[in-house]
Amino acid sequence: MTSQVSSTAEQADGADSAVVGEQRTHAGAPGKDVRRVDRVIIRFAGDSGDGMQLTGDRFTSETASFGNDLSTLPNFPAEIRAPAGTLPGVSSFQLHFADHDILTPGDAPNVLVAMNPAALKANIADVPRGAELIVNTDEFTKRAMAKVGYDVSPLEDGSLDAYHVHPVPLTTLTVEALKEFDLSRKEAERSKNMFALGLLSWMYHRPTEGTEKFLKAKFGRKPEIMKANLAAFHAGWNFGETTEDFAVSYEVAPASTAFPTGTYRNISGNLALSYGLIAASTQADLPLYLGSYPITPASDILHELSRHKNFGVRTFQAEDEIAGIGAALGAAFGGSLAVTTTSGPGVALKSETIGLAVSLELPLIVVDIQRGGPSTGLPTKTEQADLLQAMYGRNGEAPVPIVAPRTPADCFDAALEAARIAVTYRTPVFLLSDGYLANGSEPWRIPEVDELPDLRTRFAQGPNHTLDDGTEVFWPYKRDPQTLARPWAIPGTPGLEHRIGGIEKQDGTGNISYDPANHDLMVRTRQAKIDGIQVPDLQVDDPTGDADTLVLGWGSTYGPITAAVRRLRTAGDTIAQAHLRHLNPFPANLGEVLKRYDKVVIPEMNLGQLATLVRAKYLVDAHSYNQVNGMPFKAEQLATALKETIDD
Repeated sequence: MTSQVSSTAEQADGADSAVVGEQRTHAGAPGKDVRRVDRVIIRFAGDSGDGMQLTGDRFTSETASFGNDLSTLPNFPAEIRAPAGTLPGVSSFQLHFADHDILTPGDAPNVLVAMNPAALKANIADVPRGAELIVNTDEFTKRAMAKVGYDVSPLEDGSLDAYHVHPVPLTTLTVEALKEFDLSRKEAERSKNMFALGLLSWMYHRPTEGTEKFLKAKFGRKPEIMKANLAAFHAGWNFGETTEDFAVSYEVAPASTAFPTGTYRNISGNLALSYGLIAASTQADLPLYLGSYPITPASDILHELSRHKNFGVRTFQAEDEIAGIGAALGAAFGGSLAVTTTSGPGVALKSETIGLAVSLELPLIVVDIQRGGPSTGLPTKTEQADLLQAMYGRNGEAPVPIVAPRTPADCFDAALEAARIAVTYRTPVFLLSDGYLANGSEPWRIPEVDELPDLRTRFAQGPNHTLDDGTEVFWPYKRDPQTLARPWAIPGTPGLEHRIGGIEKQDGTGNISYDPANHDLMVRTRQAKIDGIQVPDLQVDDPTGDADTLVLGWGSTYGPITAAVRRLRTAGDTIAQAHLRHLNPFPANLGEVLKRYDKVVIPEMNLGQLATLVRAKYLVDAHSYNQVNGMPFKAEQLATALKETIDD
């Protein structure tokens, strides 16, 4: 969905609880109060089959259409259908929305919707005292509670006295609302997520038209199911209106001053990346080719790009990771903007072909949506642990540029940048996203076409070298003096026949060469080409100019780091912040920036991979702050760690 906003402003991510402001009577429910708050964090939690991701996604879509700023955190198990009622089977969706600029999905939910005992137990530790719990009491049977270790019901033993508990028999109410439909009880129970969505939509004054339209489209071929879901949705809304248990509803005004003027839509990282690749192919005037093997959390890019044949996109679902990148490299040789998508385990399998692309010096975008490892690891959890693999994970000296987006919406721009480097410098490029960015979402301003970069490049058209005897010939490794890129010659072009392959080539001619001096020259030239890539200088956010501590990040840590920095500055502390998009080569001014500060802290969702690179290259005593639990940093956690560094 899209919405129009205007003007600009920047406000800090607030504290963990929403700020209560104006209070008035609910227009549709006499005697019920409406409280205006500036931000809310909601977490939907239930079994992986309870539809929590769909519920969260629909609530998010309506929130985006309403004009709030938002950030989401889907969290689900790797199994297609994890064991019902168990802690490992819990699926959750957290949404943070506000009337001002926000950066993270929030540290702790103000509202937890728990569909069963497992959902309550798995999430209650994250819920602050005084928060609201909406609990599906129908599922709190002895058997269900015993499955997760509850000897007595937490709804009755006083353990939840610190919270505002709303016991709601969601299943019973849903079944009752659908009794007029020709559905079995089991079929009716499946709509309880729509009942919960209707209730929360009433509670936070969310629009309903988009969800109604979505349900009609999704279940259009199953009219009875469509009508049942709509009825459950409306029943949830009406329950909020009429029950005495919910005496208050909340308003979060649109973030009308948070963004530059433009047309906005909610977008996930993988969708933004897909759109960025399509835009890059259009701006480069090249057909887009994706050679890919499905792997979590990158598969959505394959799914999305396969829908856009009208833009000249060709997608190939290969039998394995090696075939996927092999096909993509062949497409690059044939003149396409070639892409392969994967995650960490797939990068390991693709490494030989990435090395071949380095040797062939052909443009290829390698998209790595990082996840927890090693090996299969944590397929649906996030991590930043592939940086060193992207940097060094090939045999021989095989340098590859690395670009990393910082937010879900930024994945669009990162894709354009990766394409620019690939086609300009004739090189494979790593684009390092991660599961947090891939599945999370935020508002994205749809750019105007004239704002996009011109990525057009020229293919070789004829001879480019004159021999001593005056003969004009084509040398496939005769380089552009500015970029050191070799010519891009399309197969079948008369007179441009040339040899390709992984064996070392002679400089200029491209003939096979085992000469030691030539190999030394080619290795150093390939490295010099990457070192010479033009990237923007690193921008430093240091409002006072006298900070002693710099926090340096990369990738998806941008949101939590920036939120933490805002909290510290609001509390009166001085701290500088910088965030890297280009990790190979680094910005030319990075060394000078690092030397300005007495202390440098690098938070990463790994054990210090960027810190290792920074220490080695710049001999700076950078301090690592690391987390590898499959979840993104929390702003308060980082603020505490950074405060300790400032005060040390």
